[in-house]
Amino acid sequence: MNETNDPRQPQVWVTGATGLIGGLVVQTSARFAAGWIVRPTTRRQFDLADSRSMAACFHQERPSAVIHCGAVSRPVDCEREPGLARRINVDGTRFLAELAAEIPLIFLSSDMVFDGRKGGYRETDAVNPMSVYAETKIEGEQLILKNPRHAVVRTSLNYGASATGNRSFNEEMMTAWQAGKTLSFFTDEFRCPIPAVVTSRVLWELLNQGATGLYHVAGSERLSRWDIAECVARRHPGISAPRTAVSRVAYQGPPRPADTSLNSSRVQALLPFPLPRFSEWMADAS
Repeated sequence: MNETNDPRQPQVWVTGATGLIGGLVVQTSARFAAGWIVRPTTRRQFDLADSRSMAACFHQERPSAVIHCGAVSRPVDCEREPGLARRINVDGTRFLAELAAEIPLIFLSSDMVFDGRKGGYRETDAVNPMSVYAETKIEGEQLILKNPRHAVVRTSLNYGASATGNRSFNEEMMTAWQAGKTLSFFTDEFRCPIPAVVTSRVLWELLNQGATGLYHVAGSERLSRWDIAECVARRHPGISAPRTAVSRVAYQGPPRPADTSLNSSRVQALLPFPLPRFSEWMADAS
């Protein structure tokens, strides 16, 4: 992390620094954020639900840019506490965007803003939320994109290790498997998973380029939930990973998008490296 006290260097805030992507944005800053002083913020230091403390901190430190990863990001938590989800994901984002009106801000969003009826979504495709989480992300996007200085990044399932050990989909899977649970995975629900370390690198690249507007940032491979689980299980051969393949046809829970795969060609044109195929990246990392 770049923490020099050189007043000539601009400071960038990273909200949600204890989360998976926010944490990796901070960790990778030494490689990809030359010239920036990186200020990681957490809810304890910078409460997105407390506009007064946000304003005081912002005006005291006067950052030159913001990478906004902080959110109530688990859909189940948003369904259980929709009021909290709105205060953090919408109201907190609105106020932060107002504070950062004159500087670059990148807001992290999700492929879950789509209803999953077609897949291969581009930035120009219409959104249609199927959950409270998706609703709050869409509202956050709309607030951010009002400002031509700001950018929105929609991403998919991110693989990686978080500081708390429970913020990524793979950590949740591993915890369940280590507890001896058998997990079921859909063979007909699709995403474009991506390593969180790659997402963090893209965020730095967009900030350094001064990119604005809306971008999809996901892996270049469309995989089913079952395929993704297979990749994770192969990556950890020492862990027993009991699992069964199932179809969405028999699913009776809350609505789920069937295919939120993203087309990331717009951002790929800006990057000096290829967005990876998840299965190949996992095999190479083993």
